[in-house]
Amino acid sequence: MTIGWKNVKSPPIAKNHRRRPASGVTVKTMRIGSFTLDRRSIDAQWRNGGPVITAAITVACVIVWLLEILSRYMSPTLFTAMLGSGMFMPITAVEHPWTWLTSMFLHSTSILHVGFNMMALWSVGPVLERLFGHWRFLALYLISGFGGAVGVAVWCRITGNWLMAAYGASGAIFGLFAALLIVFRRMGADIRSMLVCMVINFAMPVVIPNIAWQAHVGGFLVGGLLTWLLMDGVPALRRQPFPKRMWIYGSMVTVVLVAVLVLCVPPIGRIA
Repeated sequence: MTIGWKNVKSPPIAKNHRRRPASGVTVKTMRIGSFTLDRRSIDAQWRNGGPVITAAITVACVIVWLLEILSRYMSPTLFTAMLGSGMFMPITAVEHPWTWLTSMFLHSTSILHVGFNMMALWSVGPVLERLFGHWRFLALYLISGFGGAVGVAVWCRITGNWLMAAYGASGAIFGLFAALLIVFRRMGADIRSMLVCMVINFAMPVVIPNIAWQAHVGGFLVGGLLTWLLMDGVPALRRQPFPKRMWIYGSMVTVVLVAVLVLCVPPIGRIA
């Protein structure tokens, strides 16, 4: 999945000059795209705006997916417990408040689910992480994912169908799509290819069943709102440092999402 940002110039990541290992010593490292998983490289990438958080999320999702595959065949009971306690179910969202987070790292056992999500994350994450900074990018990702969970809860409230459950990173990733769209639009970049990609992603639930499009919409709206606030927002706060604006607006959006979730989800005993 390719998002067109090739016309946007961003500061290059400084090269990490390493000393050559001693003769006869073989150094093996793991790579994710252009990202090398060794401590020296990670330190250099962190200092120079590399995709450290993006790579960490990708690795975590893949590891959890592998654990799902292993437990499914080696211990079906553990597999069921893993999904049951980790996926987001709006009806139990208040009683199990951690599930909005854990559900973002769970995927179906099909490699297509985790594969497409990780490719999409890697296509937009590095650029946004460099522009936002590591911790602010992580905040954007998590708040967008929370927005996706709230989107599912709102839909359950509207339809009265409280049997829904959702898991996957796509809600958070759609928030990153919206953020990149707003940033590039502000920079005057050509966003036509990005719009085409987003339309295809939004249309996927029409072709592929059992996709929680409500999480996509929720994540997209929340990620877009938070980015718009950071870029424009309240005039009195525009001169504030970017990290401070993230704290202010991120906290505000999170509080609103918590309030919406609590208001949407009724006590289990009141479900007809």
